[in-house]
Amino acid sequence: MKKDIVLYETTGRIARITLNRPETYNAIHMDTPRAIREAIEKANADDSIHVVILEGAGKAFCSGYDLKLYAETEGTNPGVQEMPWDPTVDYKMMMSNTQDFMSIFRSYKPVIAKVQGYAVAGGSDIALCADLVVMEETAKIGYPPARMWGCPTTAMWVYRLGPEKAKRMLLTGDLVTGKEAKEMGLVIDAVPEDKLEDRVLELAKRIGSVPKNQLMMQKLMINQALDNMGLASTQMTATIFDGITRHSPEGMWFKERAENVGFQQAVKERDSGQDLG
Repeated sequence: MKKDIVLYETTGRIARITLNRPETYNAIHMDTPRAIREAIEKANADDSIHVVILEGAGKAFCSGYDLKLYAETEGTNPGVQEMPWDPTVDYKMMMSNTQDFMSIFRSYKPVIAKVQGYAVAGGSDIALCADLVVMEETAKIGYPPARMWGCPTTAMWVYRLGPEKAKRMLLTGDLVTGKEAKEMGLVIDAVPEDKLEDRVLELAKRIGSVPKNQLMMQKLMINQALDNMGLASTQMTATIFDGITRHSPEGMWFKERAENVGFQQAVKERDSGQDLG
């Protein structure tokens, strides 16, 4: 595990996995998905651990893929190819990342995501793979790349919200607060900032008091229901579409715009509500 990107520590029956790039609001580096999987595997291998808390260091949970690396830096990178592009190369890379994120969902130990600040774009993919999400009530969650340059590869919006509310989020790219996310049924709780750690620990200790085999069986049973609803095939479609969004005419324009004016300005224009084409 790359300890400088993802931290792992344990206290009694609780493991804590911390995304650790606070200077970038824990933006997803090329090594982050694998480091998350390795931390989850470590918790699964530890018989003393009953439950996992997944959190971000600093002011945010996760701000999504690092667009300074993937969009603003001139030229190609693992997420943007020269034309004509090869969809199978992109699919291989992004499906690997998706399966690393899904290690949270597949973990034998229940995972609680603790969200402060932002869980946006790829950061929302990570948070929504957790079994329970607790947000600070003014924190923001959403998938703005749905407006341009992305499709959520885990597709967890559909399975957590149902079709109409998932469309409300992904046809606008809007962000909602923790309080609104709780009202929508997207997260289990939203609390004031100074209560976030206490609320997450309360849930973790309650879950942690249950025998590991009971926790594992309940989680596997519920996850199997989602698998039966086509989760894997939906993720395959979403991952193919995600690659297309980055290599479509609009996606290539966004990349060029980020190179020319910086990714923050390009994102500001994308999310402003102006007509995008």
